[in-house]
Amino acid sequence: MASIVRCIRSARPATLSSLARSSAPKPTAPIFRFQSARSFSATSISQVRKYTKDHEWVDLSADNKTGVIGISEYAAAALGDVVYVELPEEGKVVGAGDAIGAVESVKSAADINSPISCKITHVNFLLEEKPGTINQVPEDDSGGGGWIAKVQVDEQGVKDLEKLMDPEEYKTFTAGEEAAH
Repeated sequence: MASIVRCIRSARPATLSSLARSSAPKPTAPIFRFQSARSFSATSISQVRKYTKDHEWVDLSADNKTGVIGISEYAAAALGDVVYVELPEEGKVVGAGDAIGAVESVKSAADINSPISCKITHVNFLLEEKPGTINQVPEDDSGGGGWIAKVQVDEQGVKDLEKLMDPEEYKTFTAGEEAAH
């Protein structure tokens, strides 16, 4: 990211105009001036992440055709140090609430359930080699993150999403669970 910023700074119009004022001979043709540099947007292309009461999350793409599934930070903390992750099978079609894998820690073991109806298209094989990644970055859906599976979503999956909690609702739900213990 830092290299992108450096490139943008070096191509700012002020820098370019100072280069134009250098001792180079002045052209007789009209000078084309640069307008302002194009700004970059950091808006997310995905919808708000949704959570289940079993502490899984799903993040759908803007077109509601694909998504990513994982376990929440709350679940990762409650489990303790994760030592083994059973990953789902690629190509498997599952319904909302179906077990797609499992996670074992030094404290306990738990099933990983699909938050929505979907088809598993990719799994995070990094978790087989480094299961502790779930503890470090459980809600990261990037290449080095703790996500469990990438999925293809149909109409039923989109309907299932409506029944899940948004981040604020999930925060309230987990606060209630902590108070009960």
